Amino acid sequence: MDATMNTEDTAAIHALLQSSADAWGRGDGAAYGTHFTDDATDVTFVGTTYHGGQEIGRAHQALFDGFLKGTRLVVDVVDLRFYGPDTAIAVTHGEVTKGAARPRRLGKRATYTLVRTPGGDGGEWRIAAVQKTKHARLMEAFSFRAQPKTAPAARPAA
Repeated sequence: MDATMNTEDTAAIHALLQSSADAWGRGDGAAYGTHFTDDATDVTFVGTTYHGGQEIGRAHQALFDGFLKGTRLVVDVVDLRFYGPDTAIAVTHGEVTKGAARPRRLGKRATYTLVRTPGGDGGEWRIAAVQKTKHARLMEAFSFRAQPKTAPAARPAA
């Protein structure tokens, strides 16, 4: 893959994830769902699994109308790797929050599988799968203290 395509694709993926966060912030489940493929899988923080962009959008609209009303999603990409021209994996740190201030800590982790879908000028990137997890800092610190060899190696930011 040439450097130009990688730079353009990196920017497109960052824009996709920001656009999905923007749809979340507007409380627009339908728009949020359009960021996913028709056969996408979304495994939520609590372990619920949704399939397909329409179901993901419908379910999130119910959440936006309920206890996620008025929230926004903050997502920082910390690792982005390409596996050929049409597939990428992004690891993010994020948080769901209320208000305009950025949270001090981003306590959720997510792994996104992204694919380029056909169409347009070289296709569009979409989310094919996402798995969300809470970052348990205290348990992690205890684990690394008890078993230092379990600590991951430092990686450069994406």
